[in-house]
Amino acid sequence: MSAYPALTMGALCAFGGITGFMRTRSIPSLVAGVGVGAAYLWAGDRIRKGQPNGIEGALGASAVLLISSIPRITKGPVPLMLAVTATMSGAYYGNTLYAMRKED
Repeated sequence: MSAYPALTMGALCAFGGITGFMRTRSIPSLVAGVGVGAAYLWAGDRIRKGQPNGIEGALGASAVLLISSIPRITKGPVPLMLAVTATMSGAYYGNTLYAMRKED
């Protein structure tokens, strides 16, 4: 299993939240972007170190990002890309978690 998707998503979400705040002074963008980004980065670090709950954290961050993006999906390319990348990340970590549980 790889921590790269979680680390990449974490960096992109944090960067996006900061960028959204700088462009529009949107506090929700800042809080959501940095918050979800921090969750992804935490999960990626746990996965990289082989510690427990990393995959679950990445899956949870993907779910939060997807659920928050769906209502805005028709409002432009950014929410659409957030939903697509959250779905891809969630599918990756969901399949990884399923395979791990299946082995036990």
